[in-house]
Amino acid sequence: MDSKIEGKDEQGLSYVINDDANTLPMDKLDPTGVVVKPKWRGTAQDKKDMEVLGRHQVLRRNFRFLSMLGFGSTLICTWEILLSYIGFVSTNGGTAMLFWGYLVVLVGVWCTYASLSEMASMAPTAGGQYHWVSEFAPPRHQKFLSYMVGWICMTGWQAGLLSVGFLVGTIIQGLIVLNDATYTFERWHGTLLVWAVTSFCVIFNTYLAKRLPAVEGVVLTIHVMGLFAIIVPLWVLSPRATSKDALLTFTNAGGWPTTGLSAMIGLLTPMGSLLGFDCCVHMAEEVEDSGRTLPRSIMWSVYLNGTMGFIMAVTMCYCLGDVTEVLKTETGYPFIQVFYNATQSYAATNVMVTIIIITITACCVSEVATCSRQLWSFARDKGVPFSDWLAFVSPTMHIPLRAIIVSLCVTCFVSLINIVSTSALNAIVSLGVVALLSSYYITIACLIWRRLYGDALPVRRWSLGKHGLAVNIASLIFMTPILFFAFWPVATPVEPSSMNWAVVMFFGVIIWSLVYYSIWGKHSYIGPVRVVKRDL
Repeated sequence: MDSKIEGKDEQGLSYVINDDANTLPMDKLDPTGVVVKPKWRGTAQDKKDMEVLGRHQVLRRNFRFLSMLGFGSTLICTWEILLSYIGFVSTNGGTAMLFWGYLVVLVGVWCTYASLSEMASMAPTAGGQYHWVSEFAPPRHQKFLSYMVGWICMTGWQAGLLSVGFLVGTIIQGLIVLNDATYTFERWHGTLLVWAVTSFCVIFNTYLAKRLPAVEGVVLTIHVMGLFAIIVPLWVLSPRATSKDALLTFTNAGGWPTTGLSAMIGLLTPMGSLLGFDCCVHMAEEVEDSGRTLPRSIMWSVYLNGTMGFIMAVTMCYCLGDVTEVLKTETGYPFIQVFYNATQSYAATNVMVTIIIITITACCVSEVATCSRQLWSFARDKGVPFSDWLAFVSPTMHIPLRAIIVSLCVTCFVSLINIVSTSALNAIVSLGVVALLSSYYITIACLIWRRLYGDALPVRRWSLGKHGLAVNIASLIFMTPILFFAFWPVATPVEPSSMNWAVVMFFGVIIWSLVYYSIWGKHSYIGPVRVVKRDL
């Protein structure tokens, strides 16, 4: 016989949930008024983890290892992003930098995400970096550093959502340019396409949220098979560069004083294509057996995407063709011109580019899920304005609905900048890279402090063992120059239109968060360590 659970959400609105086969006693209601059926509450270890972390289960745990592998791999879209930004590394460093730089970045990225994976096993929570800082930083600095990392990480993911939506929109425009010589590439068209793509992804994350794990498995298949659908025609039909030109010739088309400096700036292309695997972490409270599944999903995503990205990097090194010609393409994206030069067919090029549009759109779907969960978690700890309103979880859909809508609004509003200035929007893309890297840097630095001077680390089910400290230090050494050059422009001479304004935006966010903290945040923000109960 069906039973009903009645209650009110935090806004005082009444609701009724039919609990059919899984009757849940009223004493299992979360203080927010959200009910999660037993089958969606995860394993016994998940329940224990939530108790230790001082959290209540308000989201459904419907992700498992394969769906999280799909989630992490398709959100990062390594080989697709590498193609999209191939013009950047062609200007600074060339194909030689793409090849050798990718290998260097892959090693550094492994150290970085292995460090984060170990922390994810210690504290599998949607808060991710800011929660870990709250636990592992020196006690007197825990609250402030945690708060700052929360703002930095939130900024990184919101900027990342805009970046991906902008990428899809402008690739669609580039494909139109290729097929219709009369089309005029208008910036406001790109902005409208950003709105359309992001709105579609938001609808998917609301009305089809329960289907997201299944869809991730399907998109993972497209992500893998699509790589071969693109590289096979390129290897068969493209003019082939010699190994000397492809792997040993570094270029400096950016006008920098030395080729080495140009190559260091070009290193940001492989870095950007391998950034963001912490996306899995922010879905932690929707993953079954998350303490074990999360680190495995992160690392296997690194292995899978790293391998596919390397295959695409090698393909571009040999099959790029005349760099000067492809950089001058009217489409705005050199890879579209490379596809057409190889196939000499509009139909084939359209199909190949459509594969990339589909996979990056799927990436945008996952971006919406990730950035909304991170925002919701930070609001739950009262780190942002209107925290109580943003922390709302729909009692029937079991998603942070308001955080999703706010993420959409932020993207639509900020994308208006593109109408006025493309360079400003490009700076927001760089801002996402800088913000996420900064959150990793501070978090891992706090972990190193805890290893050296603090209490023993919490129990974890995925561990780096005796190599943990060395891996943590190696990741910081790797990220230091990357962070430094992430603020640099693409070429000289530097003018307002070509300046990388990410440095202004990044420190603007820092200043705003400091102001908010000094007036409201230090009174309202609840550092996660205050609710953690490690003695359970």
